[in-house]
Amino acid sequence: MKVVIVGAGMSGLVAARALTEAGAEVTVIDKGRSVGGRMATRRIGAGVLDHGAQFFTVRTPAFRSRVDDWLERGVVRVWNHGFEVDDGYPRYVGTAGMNSIAKDLATELRVETSTMAFTVRAGSGTERWEVVIDDGTVRPADAVILTCPMPQTIALLVDAGIDFGGPMELTEYDRTIGLLVTLDRDVELPGAGGVQEADDVFSFIGDNAHKGVSSVPSVTFHARPTWSEEHWDDDTLIESLRSAAAPWIGEASIIDAQVKKWRMATPREVWPDPCWTTEDDTIVLAGDVFAGPKVEGAHNSGLAAAHALLG
Repeated sequence: MKVVIVGAGMSGLVAARALTEAGAEVTVIDKGRSVGGRMATRRIGAGVLDHGAQFFTVRTPAFRSRVDDWLERGVVRVWNHGFEVDDGYPRYVGTAGMNSIAKDLATELRVETSTMAFTVRAGSGTERWEVVIDDGTVRPADAVILTCPMPQTIALLVDAGIDFGGPMELTEYDRTIGLLVTLDRDVELPGAGGVQEADDVFSFIGDNAHKGVSSVPSVTFHARPTWSEEHWDDDTLIESLRSAAAPWIGEASIIDAQVKKWRMATPREVWPDPCWTTEDDTIVLAGDVFAGPKVEGAHNSGLAAAHALLG
């Protein structure tokens, strides 16, 4: 079976690994320069900052098995057991940043980055489908898994003649603006190196040095969805973010600051099933809109997508 997966985030990579291990011929394509999607890590000078997903927890046996393997091989480690109080659930992070987890999953997979899917259409040869790339080339497939945000997925399937027939087509996403700063000295955030629901501007603040990701003081600020929506196109965005961040960094001075925008950061509604398939099980939709907007949800959705094809 020849499978093309659109999206090299957690869902796509997990599905690719499961299918490859089952003997399928799998190609993963992603428009980004690297794998990972929102499991993203950026270098700013000597600083290393996670600017998408900041950590993850484990609740399900399927994900526990994966995380145990990562722990044994040193891919992940425990950051803390809660930010304000110890709730007994470890918060895990990638040992070399969250993106390093995605890179580990992608090892030995066939992944084409900087490759943008343009449309999915009926195949012209022996394969059921063709994924057309924006340069006009084609990736033929017996089955296709799409893991990108729902509006992008719907657009890709316009030529496939698929009727979703429901609210899935109307899925909306919250936006998130991130401020990434490197500093001249350490900061002391309350709690265990991170602050959830920090204030009226920020929904999360994370100290990347405290996490063990960065060797120099580096802090990630995630703005709340409402604030992000209201200020998305502001000309003075970085100045506004720096001003809002000032009380949290105290006497430290910002060495460098960058802004990262996530246009489709979090689905506002989550589909109850772990994935969605056509009647013939040759088109599968997966991702955080199905199993929940967390690392674990994306993992389990990708696994479910692979199982849907394997039967």
